Amino acid sequence: MSGSQTERTWELRAPHYPGIFVLVSSRRLRPGGPTQSAGEVPRGAVPPLPVHANMAAVPEEQAGPEPGPKHREKQKNKNKKKAAPAVDESELLTVPDGWKEPAFTREDNPKGLLEESSFATLFPKYREAYLKECWPLVQKALGEHYVNAALDLIEGSMTVTTTKKTFDPYAIIRARDLIKLLARSVPFEQAVRILQDDVACDIIKIGSLVRKRETFIKRRARLLGPKGSTLKALELLTNCYIMVQGNTVSALGPFSGLKEVRKVVLDTMKNIHPIYNIKTLMIKRELAKDPELRTQSWERFLPKFKRKNLKKRKEPKKKNTKKEYTPFPPPQPESQIDKELASGEYFLKERQKKRKRMEEIKAKQADAVKRRQEERNKAFIPPKEKPAVKTKKASTEKIDIEAIKEKVKNAKKKKLGALPEEEVKLKMAADEKKKKKKK
Repeated sequence: MSGSQTERTWELRAPHYPGIFVLVSSRRLRPGGPTQSAGEVPRGAVPPLPVHANMAAVPEEQAGPEPGPKHREKQKNKNKKKAAPAVDESELLTVPDGWKEPAFTREDNPKGLLEESSFATLFPKYREAYLKECWPLVQKALGEHYVNAALDLIEGSMTVTTTKKTFDPYAIIRARDLIKLLARSVPFEQAVRILQDDVACDIIKIGSLVRKRETFIKRRARLLGPKGSTLKALELLTNCYIMVQGNTVSALGPFSGLKEVRKVVLDTMKNIHPIYNIKTLMIKRELAKDPELRTQSWERFLPKFKRKNLKKRKEPKKKNTKKEYTPFPPPQPESQIDKELASGEYFLKERQKKRKRMEEIKAKQADAVKRRQEERNKAFIPPKEKPAVKTKKASTEKIDIEAIKEKVKNAKKKKLGALPEEEVKLKMAADEKKKKKKK
């Protein structure tokens, strides 16, 4: 190109300094003019070392004269043309609706696997009966993917191995997850879904997250909710099947749902009630329906729950009341000798002191015997009897016997459910008329 400047760059290896590369730049100023290389080294000469060993390139000042203003403008125009159009990052991260990854077929791996792989897992004793029943179904489901399954009831283990016909290398990983879920009390109908491409599983260990066993049981029950309502709500929002068993929580479903389940379970074990996370998931579900909000931040819509620690300070059982301040020290307590001098015991002889001590001991013993005897005699004291109920005196009012007799006679005439006399007469007259008409 006439009237334009061009730049070329070479990479030279210094023969006497192995491992060091020098970038050599040449600049052509006019067409047909001489080309001068800034870092050109005569043949057979040793190239000079750069000032710093870490220096990767020769600066442009050494390469040649600075480019003019026209060259700069053209260079800018070239860079603008080369720059790719700006793409929104949100479009790159989103997956189109309805897109599904194509299934892995035998055509993708016609020669099969080179080595045999196997996985084994133990199961508890109480799962033995159930696994024995559903094992033919497990073998049938894994047989479709050409994976063998073996159940060892003596050792209490399940084993899955690949065969020569196995073409999907990930099938053995899914088979491993299947036997893990079966060992964690997940029913076969749910566990077999792990063999699908868009389904994954997550086994969350919660046993070591809480120190006290009582606290752990309470928080695990909080995850289930009253009659399993909290767990059911979580399953509907995440599209996952969740099984809480012992010290683990087994979840089965799409990857996005498993991420949310793990967060909720761990937060519950950290003493954050699951209802807060459920509310957040419900709001996210509604926001996802709006296509305009997909590329925006949802922080303004999500609730922010502040943790409040309102623990009452424990009051001591014995409250120490402050005494009034006095500048004088308290009086000196009396010693044993002072007490004996005051009572006159100090001047008694040793025999008299011993006799006095024995008399005090005997008096104490006599009081104890008396108290014990009173407690024993309590068992022989009869309880207080309740006062006898006084019989009511018969009423002295006169009874009208004739009136009672009349009532009895009338009752005998009337049968239970019978019609009154007038209605009976009318009925009989109607029957006689019917008989006459027939004749």
